[in-house]
Amino acid sequence: MTTTTETAARTTVLDASGVTMRFGGLTAVRNVDLQVNAGEIVGLIGPNGAGKTTFFNCLTGLYVPTEGKVSYKGTVLPPKPHLVTKAGIARTFQNIRLFANMTVLENVLVGRHTRTKEGLWSALLRLPGYSKAENASRERAMELLEFIGLQDKADHLARNLPYGDQRKLEIARALASDPGLLLLDEPTAGMNPQETRVTEELIFAIRDQGIAVLVIEHDMRFIFNLCDRVACLVQGEKLVEGTASEVQSDERVIAAYLGTPFEGAPGADEVAEVEKAEASAATTTSTEEEDNR
Repeated sequence: MTTTTETAARTTVLDASGVTMRFGGLTAVRNVDLQVNAGEIVGLIGPNGAGKTTFFNCLTGLYVPTEGKVSYKGTVLPPKPHLVTKAGIARTFQNIRLFANMTVLENVLVGRHTRTKEGLWSALLRLPGYSKAENASRERAMELLEFIGLQDKADHLARNLPYGDQRKLEIARALASDPGLLLLDEPTAGMNPQETRVTEELIFAIRDQGIAVLVIEHDMRFIFNLCDRVACLVQGEKLVEGTASEVQSDERVIAAYLGTPFEGAPGADEVAEVEKAEASAATTTSTEEEDNR
């Protein structure tokens, strides 16, 4: 864990200010402010439907916020996922998105594309510059596989990996873009206690390499052991932010997790409508991203 003095002296990596996301007349995220400093691990918690993943999507260009702005190291980010990745932010997803029929090594190499400067003709003609870049990418990919403990499975198909290894591979692919900030969306979902401990140690190791981490998680023991600060979202609004001990003892957080209704809480129909709108927006963005590749 870091001290308050150490955190204050750090450079702000992520600065989300007044982020709001509406789908039609429904507001999924409302006026959320959040900062992440260099070398810091910040947790984002909240009950189901709190807007956590929607907020992540606003940070990474999958959604264009209705209001507010997102800055990385002082520069406002363009609302395009591939440009956000190029700027220095990488992420994983709640549902694993590996290339199942590609090898473990090939999956990590995909993550290197934003750091490869060689053009189309260089690749087609196999010019010396392309070969040098390709060798450097393979070397870096193998370093990352060794870092997460999958170097011996480099030639295995991703689909044949155990679930916990697939989660680690997705993290390695994100790290392949050399980010300064890594966003993890429920990295321990579906894991057993041993796999969860391994993931916790991996995230600490990532932080020790100077990479800031922002993580969504429902496992409260995991998140409070891991994070320097924790923010809690409820119904799209930031309810509280502070140290692990401050947040876990806050009566409003306890009430939110117990299901105590808040004034203006959306009904089941409204929640379903927001989820439908999010799914539609995600599909559209995914298609646009494929066109950009």
